[in-house]
Amino acid sequence: MNLPGEVPLLLMLKRVVFIVASAALFGASAANALTPEQALAMSAGDNDARSQAIAQTAASGDPAAQPFFQALLDDAVKVSGDKVFIVRDDKARDAATGTEVTLPEDAEDVINSNRLRRELESAMASLKLLSSDPVERRQAVRELRDGADESKLPLIEKALLTETDASLKSDLGLLRAAVLVSSSDTARRLEAAKLLAESRTPATKALLIERLQPGVEPEPEVRAQLTAALAGVESQLAWGERLGVIFTGVSLGSILLLVALGLAITYGLMGVINMAHGELMMIGAYATYLVQNAFKAYLPEYFGWYMLAAVPAAFMVSALVGAVLERSVIRWLYGRPLETLLATWGISLVLMQGVRSLFGAQNVQVENPAWLSGGVDVLSNLTLPYNRLAIIAFAVLVLVGVSLLIARTRLGLFVRGVTQNRKMAACVGVNTARVDTYAFALGSGIAGLAGCALSQVGNVGPDLGQGYIVDSFMVVVLGGVGQLAGTVYAAMGLGILNKLLEGWQGAVLAKIMVLVFIVIFIQKRPQGIFAMKGRSAEA
Repeated sequence: MNLPGEVPLLLMLKRVVFIVASAALFGASAANALTPEQALAMSAGDNDARSQAIAQTAASGDPAAQPFFQALLDDAVKVSGDKVFIVRDDKARDAATGTEVTLPEDAEDVINSNRLRRELESAMASLKLLSSDPVERRQAVRELRDGADESKLPLIEKALLTETDASLKSDLGLLRAAVLVSSSDTARRLEAAKLLAESRTPATKALLIERLQPGVEPEPEVRAQLTAALAGVESQLAWGERLGVIFTGVSLGSILLLVALGLAITYGLMGVINMAHGELMMIGAYATYLVQNAFKAYLPEYFGWYMLAAVPAAFMVSALVGAVLERSVIRWLYGRPLETLLATWGISLVLMQGVRSLFGAQNVQVENPAWLSGGVDVLSNLTLPYNRLAIIAFAVLVLVGVSLLIARTRLGLFVRGVTQNRKMAACVGVNTARVDTYAFALGSGIAGLAGCALSQVGNVGPDLGQGYIVDSFMVVVLGGVGQLAGTVYAAMGLGILNKLLEGWQGAVLAKIMVLVFIVIFIQKRPQGIFAMKGRSAEA
C-alpha cells in the first residue's frame, strides 16, 4: 500500500539517480575519449611533433589511446584534412568518436618511420602498466626496461602507487630509477644510482656502463655511486653466468653421454671400433623426423605428443640397421681392429650418401613440441630451456635403463660373460654369435636415441654424426673401456671442461686443449678413469 505522495517522491529520486549516473558516465567517457586534436597530432606533421604527441598521450594514461596506437602500428590510419580515420575491413570510423563514416576520396595513408614505430610500441607498453592483468603489467615492465624515458615517468609513478603485487612493485621501482638516472636533477640521479644497485638485470648493467662513459655524468658523487652500483650488479650477474656455464656443460655432457653409451657397448664391451656409430645416431634423428611428419599428416591434433612415438621408433630403426651391419659385415671382423675401422668407415659413407639420396643434402626441420618450447627463468640472465632439461632427464633414464639391462637381465649376463671369456661362454652353451648381434643392436639403438634427443636441439642433416664421433670415442677411452660409470664421469667432465675453456679461449682452442688433456691423461693412466676388473696371469 502506497502512502500519499510516495509515488511522486520515488519518481523524483529515480530521475535524480538517472541524471547523476548519466553525468558520471558521460564524464568518464569524455575523460577517456581520444580528442580529434590528439588523433591529428599523432597522425600528421613531422616526426618530432608526432613523437611528442604520442608521448604526451601515453603519459596521460588514457586507455582509449591503446586501440589508436595499435591502428597506427597496423597502418590502418588515414588522414583527410583535419579528420583522422581508422580503416579496417573496408569500413572507416572516426578516430575520435568511433562512429562509422564514409571515407573521403582524398584520404591519405599515415606513414610511420621506424623511430615512430618504436615510440608507439613503447607507448602501448606504458599503457599496459595500468592493466588489471598482472601478466600484462609484468610484460609492460619488461618491454619498458630498454626504452623508458622521462616522458613515461608520470605513468610509471602512477602505476607504482596503485600496484599491489610486491615483486611487480619492486620492478616498477627499479624502472623508475632507470628513468631518473638521466634526470637533470643531481639529487634524483643520486637516488636512482642507489636504487639501481639492487637490480640484477643485464639491462641495468648496460645502463650503468653507459652513464659511466666519459663526459656523461659530471657529478663526482653520482659517478662514485654509479660505480659502486655497477660493481654490485656485476657481482650478482656473475653468479648467473657461472651457473649458465655449468648448466651448458652439463647439457653438453648429457648429449655426449647419450652418444657414448651406445659406443661403450659396441667398443667398450665388444671391442669393435665402429666409425659408423655417428651415422646410426643420424638414422635415429631422421626416424624422429619421419614420425613428426606422420603426426602432422595423420594425427595433427596429437602433434604435441609425437616424441612419445619417436623415441621407440628411433631406437628400433637404428637397432635394426645395427643388427643387419653386425650380421653382414662386422661378425667377420672380430679381433681385427684395423679392418673393422676401415669397414665401418666405409659403411658410414654409404649411410650418409643413402640419406642424401632419400632426403636431400639440406638439413630437415624437426620441431619442438609445445611442452619442450620455452624455458625456466632462474635468474635475470639465466634461462634453462625445457628441451635441454628434457635431454638431461632423458640421458639419466637411458643410463639407468642400460645399467639395469647389463647388470640384472639374462642378456646382460650373457654379454658380460662373452666379453670376459668368449670361449668359456660358448662352452657352457651361450650362443655367442646371437649375443654379439643383440649387443651390437642394443648399442646401435642407444645411438638412435641420442639422435632423437639431438633433433630437439640442433639441425638434422646427413653430417649430423660426424660432429660427435670423435668426442664419443674420447669419452669411452677416458672413462675406461667397458665401464659405464667411467663413461658418465668422462662425459660430464668433458662437457663442463669444454664449456669452461670455450669461455676462456674460444671454441677451437678449447677443443685443442681438451684433446691435449686427454692425451696426457691416457699417457699417465692408460686404463682410463676406471680400469676393467678381471683376472690375468700378469696381474
